[in-house]
Amino acid sequence: MIQLDNLSFGYSRKQLLFRNLNLTLREGHIYGLLGKNGAGKSTLLKNIAGLVFPLEGSCQVNGFEASKRYPAMLEDLYFIPEEIYMPAITAKQFVANTAPFYSAFNEEEFYRYLNEFDVPAHAVLSKLSFGQQKKAMVAFGLATNTSLLIMDEPTNGLDIPSKVQFRRIIASALTENRCIIISTHQVRDLDSLIDTLVVLHDREIVLNESLDAIADRLTFTTIANTSGVTSEILYQEESARGQHVILPNVDGAYSKVDMELLFNAIISGNKSITEPLQKPVYEKSL
Repeated sequence: MIQLDNLSFGYSRKQLLFRNLNLTLREGHIYGLLGKNGAGKSTLLKNIAGLVFPLEGSCQVNGFEASKRYPAMLEDLYFIPEEIYMPAITAKQFVANTAPFYSAFNEEEFYRYLNEFDVPAHAVLSKLSFGQQKKAMVAFGLATNTSLLIMDEPTNGLDIPSKVQFRRIIASALTENRCIIISTHQVRDLDSLIDTLVVLHDREIVLNESLDAIADRLTFTTIANTSGVTSEILYQEESARGQHVILPNVDGAYSKVDMELLFNAIISGNKSITEPLQKPVYEKSL
């Protein structure tokens, strides 16, 4: 689906944003791309979409070199940027102008998604609120039925009920032949939605793991205090309820991955967080 090999990119050769970046993303997954502001998440997505070109290495999408922007690749890819511009036309006019570029576009699905998002189908798009405009673009992107759907900060401008709608609708739209990438700095917006976490930090992909694999290797819990903990604490944060901690999963018990805690642990520079992901700790005793 997506293959980055030794990709180096910078807006000038004197200051590279990525150096020798490697990444593989496959269909049938919803990927959450996390990183600090300025880490290069949007630029990485633009490389995948063929909007900017690597200085070295390659980025392939469905076997096509993304920088070549072949029509066969573009008609099977839809990219929703963080900042959007909506023309002064209705949804129907937008469909008439844009849908012909996407051979699998389903107009009936588009209006169904608009209805689920509570976006008025007959409104002029430019007069909608920013949140409503974002939902209209997500609805259109889903209705293109492209094998690759890329969304950069799609929940910006959405209120809490709309974020719940977003998670439900995106989850229902995933198929085994589709790859969805969602970039955000609002980690909790991806809760119960993504199945694989990708973290970009210090110009590198430091994590590309399924949540199930992470849960196999790490335990996420809250404890009153750490004095009685026998396992090594890999990371901890204090809260009103006690200490939020990440521990090695020594017995194979399942715990829900706290993505925000994990992300904070990674960007804190604690490399011991990603090192245990090489092998489940409890396997050593089998």
